[in-house]
Amino acid sequence: MHTGHLRVGFIGLGSQGGPMAHALIDAGFVTSLWARRREVLASYGATAALVDSPAELALRVDLVGICVLGDADVEEVVLGPRGLIEGLRPGSIVAIHSTVHPETCVRVAGALAKVGAEVLDAPVSGGGGAAAARKLLVMVGGDSDVLERARPMFQAYGDPIVHLGALGSGQTAKLANNLLFMGNMSLAHQAVEIGARLGLDPASLTTALQHGSSRSFALDIYAGMRPDFGASHNPLQEVVEVLSKDLRLFAGLVTGQVAADARPLTSAAGLVLEAMAGGGGLHASVATREAASS
Repeated sequence: MHTGHLRVGFIGLGSQGGPMAHALIDAGFVTSLWARRREVLASYGATAALVDSPAELALRVDLVGICVLGDADVEEVVLGPRGLIEGLRPGSIVAIHSTVHPETCVRVAGALAKVGAEVLDAPVSGGGGAAAARKLLVMVGGDSDVLERARPMFQAYGDPIVHLGALGSGQTAKLANNLLFMGNMSLAHQAVEIGARLGLDPASLTTALQHGSSRSFALDIYAGMRPDFGASHNPLQEVVEVLSKDLRLFAGLVTGQVAADARPLTSAAGLVLEAMAGGGGLHASVATREAASS
């Protein structure tokens, strides 16, 4: 890949952001990294410049990718004390890979415009495995000219890279993606739960469904993470917390008739998250709702 003279930085080195940062390094970019926890940086050794603050990182780079958890985290690393805003120069680009509210991206862009920096919202989908394979879906909102300047960075870990429209539209697309994913997982969850109530072994049924015409990405993820309902440890808890955040963001985004039309999707998503988080079967979740409404 031709990286030109772009200097890139990355913040957010978790299960998805970490492979994205490694992909940038492997693609030949001069890369700078920052993390709240210094021990996270140990695996990068001498392959990247390890800096002490987002502000210092901003001074070193032309493009910055952010892959932290939520809205408050994005605003902190960009606009907080020793944040990116203190080091960005005119023409710098900040790409928000986190899944956040579209208005957060617009608010950040308004603040960075005062120092001449540009913002793209560019949430990603596919997980750490897709990042390592350079096959993340990158959903981009923002100016098309700014996207073209940032495209070499995105190509290090993304394929395809889809331009959705104005700033914030990438986030809207990502939330729609995640709601559909949760809806699909809800159907998978219901099929397995109902099959179990009809006498089928859940694990065997799940294996069968994965090899039938019902197979989906959501079903495969569900099969790999489905908890033993009734057990004290729920391995889905982390993903439930993240997807619950996305459901709240989506619910806050839609209003009026759009919200009414989206109700089947949001209801399906909420049902499966409630069932998984509670550690009970789907039927237990439904019974709890019915009792609460009576």
